Parts: sequence; structure tokens; C-alpha cells
Amino acid sequence: MAATLIVGMLCVHLLCFAAMFWLIGRRLQGNRLGMDAFALGNAMLGLVYILQLLGGPAGWDALSAANHALTVCTPAAYWVGAMRFFGRDAPLLRPLLALGLAYVAAQVLVQWLAGPVARYAMLSLVMALMFLAMTVAVVHAMRGAARDLRVEMALFALLIGGLGVLNAVKCVLVARDGLAALSMGSRFQVVFYIYMSFLATVLAPTMIWLVLRRLTDELRATAARDPLTQLLNRRGLLAGLEGHFRARTAGPARLLLLDIDHFKRINDSHGHQAGDVVLCHIAEVLRGALRSGDLASRTGGEEFVIVCLDADDAGAMRLAERLRSAIEQQAVPVPGAKEPLRCTVTIGLSRAFHGPDGLDAAMQEADAALYRGKASGRNRVE
Repeated sequence: MAATLIVGMLCVHLLCFAAMFWLIGRRLQGNRLGMDAFALGNAMLGLVYILQLLGGPAGWDALSAANHALTVCTPAAYWVGAMRFFGRDAPLLRPLLALGLAYVAAQVLVQWLAGPVARYAMLSLVMALMFLAMTVAVVHAMRGAARDLRVEMALFALLIGGLGVLNAVKCVLVARDGLAALSMGSRFQVVFYIYMSFLATVLAPTMIWLVLRRLTDELRATAARDPLTQLLNRRGLLAGLEGHFRARTAGPARLLLLDIDHFKRINDSHGHQAGDVVLCHIAEVLRGALRSGDLASRTGGEEFVIVCLDADDAGAMRLAERLRSAIEQQAVPVPGAKEPLRCTVTIGLSRAFHGPDGLDAAMQEADAALYRGKASGRNRVE
């Protein structure tokens, strides 16, 4: 009776969160962060337990075969959801359908060759191996795509690993005691259902928390970047400087102010679309030429700001000259133009400054140097 009540409550919990995941996915435009796959996984797992309540004692029938196929497909749906959450496009329905049909065929074969005990033991073994693989994948992701979510991923690894252990124990019990080990009233089954209820209670809100965190991070990143070039804007530049100077070993910074020569002429002659292409090209050159840790931003119009961190005057001058030369040598293909455009830049350098509060003074120094460079003929570093 207790196990039946736990399973019934678990069904309600899973189906409610399936509806919630589906609604969240509907509200997310474009990238749904895997919510549709998580919703399907929860719905399938809820259906698994509904079929278990309807099917009665363990045995061989259509409901049991469907139950086992859905059970195997559920972790696969969650896996697809995780891949989509981390930005990897992964198909959902066709692979799940193929997996379900393949497992039905495997069940028929094992039932015919070895009987129902082997079929139930096979399910527990397959689930244990799937959860073991998922645990290893989560631990691996903590070093890569999910390194900014290490605490959450460690929790996932622990809970999924526990589920793998329980399925491995179930496989041993079924092989030893037969179908009696799967009785709803057995001590192991009660423990298993309690763990599943705990797992569902913890994982579903954690998934929602991860979605909210990802959306918040994306909003913060959007607010800190120029929408055209995806370089930092002034807010992002200040945040980067504050992060650098927060470290005790932070060295001085030097500012480069870069301005595209005769940019108005480009807009007037070829249109603002060509001007946008040139701005994006300059941004790409900056991303390719800067050292790791240096900050690049577009402060507006045709002006770019580069902050060299932990560099001396000679190093900043070499970087500025490398940028000027790279931009001069690379032609910019522009839609509608007969031939690629060539443009040059003038760069003004500031003296070293030692904190975020020195940014405005450095901007003024670099702007004065830039003005001198423009007056001296452009396409130069001053």
C-alpha cells in the first residue's frame, strides 16, 4: 500500500513538472534550452509508473513491454535535453522511436530465449549502464561546457550515480530471487520508489534554476556587449577592468583608442550596410590579434577601445602597430561593391593606469594622441 501511494504521488509530480517544462519551453523563443526534451522525459517516466500501477504483478504482456521500452527511452530524452541546454543541436523524436522499437524487439528475443526473469534483469542492467554513462558524461562536462555550473553538475552526478547503483542492485536481486524481488511491497522496491521521489523532487526545480541562471547570464552578457560587433560596450569594459584589478597581482593597464580613417566617406559612398561590414571586420581583426585577457570594446560609431593588461609601453606599442598593419593589409569584401574595400586606422595610446577609476583619464590621453595622429596624416600609431 505504501509503495502504491508513493508511486501514485510520483506520477502526479512527474506529470505536473512535465507540463511546467513544456510551458517554459513554449515561452522561450528560439533556443528552448532543452525544455521540450525534459518535458517529454518527465511525461514518459510518469507514464511508466502509470503503466506499472495498471499492469499488476511482473509478467509478460503488452503493457509490460511498453513500460520497459518507455523506461529505456526516458534517460535518452533527458540526455537530448542536456545536449540542447548546452547549445548542441540533437534530434529527439526519431532516435527515441528507434530506441523504443529496438528495445521491444530485444525484449521479445530475451523473453523467448530466457524467460521473464532475464527480461527484467536485462532492463535493470541496461538502466544501470545508461546511468553510469550519464554520470561519467556529467563529470566530464564539469571540465568543459559546464565548468561554470560545477556545483549543480556535481549534484547531478551524485544523484544519477545513486540511481545507477540502485538499478545494479535490482539486477542482482532479480537474478537471485526472480520476479518476487519486484513485488511492490518488497523493502527494496519501497526504498527505490522513495529515492525516485526524492530524485524527482530535487532534479526538476534544479533544472528550472539552471534555465533561469542561463537566461540571466545571457541577459547580462547582452547588456555588456555591442549588438553589432559583439565586442564589449563601456559597461562590459568597466566590468572587465574591475575583474582584472580585483586580483592582488594585477599589473597596470594601457589603453589604445582606435578610429577608422575616413569612415564617413565609406558610409556616404557605399551605404551604411557597407559601414557595418567594415565595423564587423575590424572587430574580427581585433579578436584575432589581441592577447588572451586583453579587453576589446566598441564605444560607439567608428571608435574601438583596446585595453592591454599587464603590458609595458613597448608591448602596447607593438600591439597597436600589429593591429594597424593587419587592418591596412586586409581587404574587406562588401556586398554590392565592385571590389573589396581597404581601410586604415589611426591609434592613440595612453599611459599606464592602475584601476578602473583611471579609465576616463586614459581615454582622454588616448583621444589627444589620436587627434595628433589624425593631424599628422592618419594610418599611424601615436
